[in-house]
Amino acid sequence: MSFTYNRTIRFQDTDAAGVVYFANVLTICHETYEAALESLGINIKEFFTNPSSAFPIVHTQSDFIRPMYCGDKLFVKLTTLKIGVEQFEINYQIYINDQLAAKAMTRHVCIDATTRQKKALSAEIVKCLEKLR
Repeated sequence: MSFTYNRTIRFQDTDAAGVVYFANVLTICHETYEAALESLGINIKEFFTNPSSAFPIVHTQSDFIRPMYCGDKLFVKLTTLKIGVEQFEINYQIYINDQLAAKAMTRHVCIDATTRQKKALSAEIVKCLEKLR
């Protein structure tokens, strides 16, 4: 089951040319990620504040297919992929009126929040990833 998120492009998301500033696409993706966590019953305040494990992003990529303008209504589809014992990817497809406008990927690694050393994904996180596959 993938996760979907709706969002409207705001003026603050755009650049001087009137289209979404490229870095703001990742902001939209992260909003979607947080909403997906909440949909799974994860308390995001606890998840991001003094956790025992952290999931920093170690790689991103994005492709822009068509421009996105202030006022556009987005539909974001999120899917996950476990790619190792301590890593996973999140793939995002961003649509406007059923037309693909952009796609992005974030790769995360699981680390111990205190030692900053890589560690295996917990069974709980693996279960969450499977729900969003």
